[in-house]
Amino acid sequence: MLVSISIRDFVLIDRLDLEPGEGFTALTGETGAGKSIILDALGLALGAPAEKRQVRAGAGKASILAEFAPTADHPVWAALAEEGVEADPGETLTLKRILRRDGPSRALINDQAVSAGLLARIGGGLVEIHGQHAAAALWRPAAHRVMLDDYAGNQDLLEEAASGWRRLQAARQERVRLAESVESASAMREALDMDIQRLEELAPQAGEAEGLAGERQRRMQSERAGDGVRVAAEALEAGQVAAALATAARELERVSRLKGFDSDDQPLGRLARTASEAFERALIEVQEAEQAVGELASSCEADPEKLETVEARLFALRAEARRHGVEPDDLPRVLEDCLQRREALSGGEAELEAALEAEKTAAAAWRGAVERLTRSRQAAAGRLSGAVARELAPLRLGKVELRIAVTPLAEEEAGPQGRDHVEIEVETNPGAGFGPLRRIASGGELARVSLALKCALAETGQPGVLVFDEADQGVGGAVAAAIGERLARLSGSRQVFAVTHSPQVAAAAGAQWRISKSQASSGEGVGRTLVSGLDTADRCEEIARMLAGHEITQEARAAARRLLEERCRRPDASVN
Repeated sequence: MLVSISIRDFVLIDRLDLEPGEGFTALTGETGAGKSIILDALGLALGAPAEKRQVRAGAGKASILAEFAPTADHPVWAALAEEGVEADPGETLTLKRILRRDGPSRALINDQAVSAGLLARIGGGLVEIHGQHAAAALWRPAAHRVMLDDYAGNQDLLEEAASGWRRLQAARQERVRLAESVESASAMREALDMDIQRLEELAPQAGEAEGLAGERQRRMQSERAGDGVRVAAEALEAGQVAAALATAARELERVSRLKGFDSDDQPLGRLARTASEAFERALIEVQEAEQAVGELASSCEADPEKLETVEARLFALRAEARRHGVEPDDLPRVLEDCLQRREALSGGEAELEAALEAEKTAAAAWRGAVERLTRSRQAAAGRLSGAVARELAPLRLGKVELRIAVTPLAEEEAGPQGRDHVEIEVETNPGAGFGPLRRIASGGELARVSLALKCALAETGQPGVLVFDEADQGVGGAVAAAIGERLARLSGSRQVFAVTHSPQVAAAAGAQWRISKSQASSGEGVGRTLVSGLDTADRCEEIARMLAGHEITQEARAAARRLLEERCRRPDASVN
């Protein structure tokens, strides 16, 4: 409930402190006295848009503070905790708005700065304001669904649908992730398959590139080496070196065997033998040189085709190594790595199939939950339509047909709240056809339909404070009395405020405030809005004024007393 409201320098109010009680409070006064200013101030504290012109003339800033006492289980406490605002459910809750003529406005909850959006969110959970042209919830089909679910008691079904939706979304995201992973793995496998095919066709061997590089170098130098070898061979052949050495060795051997030279003590014989042996050794060396030159000549023989083959192999190894950013001799390791990576990428399809099944299961569970929710809404829509219809007749809207349409949403529009579009539709004239309430009903009709809905929804979890701004506009007599009775009935479970010009509505209230406007003093230039709580005698006089107009008659006073006595005789009568 609203415990107190303090207003400073707001429009025509310089200083106002109110402490309303429980039940139904009527706000009355002459037109232009400033009744709507109080509602504007309350709306500002609840997060309504601020305007600098609302600061009272001559003041630098305006402030409005509203203190509430929500129940310990009220949803606003959880919302505040979620936003990191310190608040104790065992204490009261203060909402404050400060407007500066020069500078930005400020929003505070329990003296902690918050955004205007959060203030509006919290305020909307505490107070619901209804006016002839501002029955906000009735303009928004989304609110119709909330009303219907509250009436039907669909909290468990809503949680089941929301939980199913979360599981479905999680399963869908996992399936999408795995599908993307499988698609990516497929592309990777294709790339790996191509790499593996090239490497297996190339069949690189460890150390092969280094050996090919050496062979290529040797083969590229073979022509130059062959020229040198030919010259050496020709020199040996042209000089008859081996034949000369052989001849010299034989001749000296004969000399060493001549008579007189064959004795060991003959120096000439020893020299002949030594020279013969030296020539024989030289002959052996020359023969070995000739053999080596022959082998070298054979090895250095140019083979362009072999060189081309070696180069092609070496270049292929180097090109593949560059593709993988490694050395050519690392290619066997790269092939093994590619084979292992391809093996690791297998199995994704099985996981994707499992994810698809999980998504189907989650979708079936969610659809089952929303179907149960739809059936509950459809059944509740009929009951609520009937309950509202019973309230409309006394409000002189007996010809208005009201129904709550529950229609399926497109699949892509479905969500955690199910797949139903809920909207209140009315037929204001028989045969005119049904249409959305927000488009067909007039302002006065909308206000009375709003009241009828509130009466039908009286036991559901609505905000604890209801404010009606001239719900009796354009009606009187029995209709006004019916409105007063319904407002009084609503106040049995919540705090109700009503700005009214109807004496029947004012008399139905448990308490009454009179709003008046003082004349401007010479120094102020503008008047001031004043609020006075009325006792029984003052109420009788105020209601008599509302009945009689400017001049109050004894007949009007007598009628006012009868209205107040009727209120006291009602079973639901209460006094704040």
